[in-house]
Amino acid sequence: MIIWINGTHGAGKTTTSALVQRLIPDSRVFNAEKVGEALMDITPGLPATGNFQHWPPWRPLVVETARRVLDYTGGTLVMPMTVLVEEYWREISTGLARHDIPVRHFVLHADQDTLRGRIEGDKLLGPVPSPFRLHHLEPYAEAARTWLHAEAEVVDTTHLTPAQVALRIAEAVEG
Repeated sequence: MIIWINGTHGAGKTTTSALVQRLIPDSRVFNAEKVGEALMDITPGLPATGNFQHWPPWRPLVVETARRVLDYTGGTLVMPMTVLVEEYWREISTGLARHDIPVRHFVLHADQDTLRGRIEGDKLLGPVPSPFRLHHLEPYAEAARTWLHAEAEVVDTTHLTPAQVALRIAEAVEG
């Protein structure tokens, strides 16, 4: 099984995923961003897109990597990854379904002010708030309005700690 933890930057996907992994027996965290980083390392570089998710190889490579890891290890993969383009989500979820891999899709949601505050307060990426992360607030809001929240189990993280969010996800999956 895959527990896909979606949401925009600042929602708490990475932190929550690590906590969910500790709560779900025989689980591992697989960050699909690493697939994008591998593609970014190709020299000379792939055509500029501003986001590795726009490269057509990224999506099937995510599916294939997840499938291969599950074939090897069994258990559950916890995958923190923002996917805001509906077509990309459909390609990934359909690819996983073709391999009979069940997916529980969660979206970590918070209101725009909370997200902005989290991004601006995150000093791990440097003293200046990440323009990349801030740039994704409106695309997230649009995806949430148009398709994303209908495709997933939404967990409002606005007033929850990451531990509380992880527990809700674990209980939903195990329940």
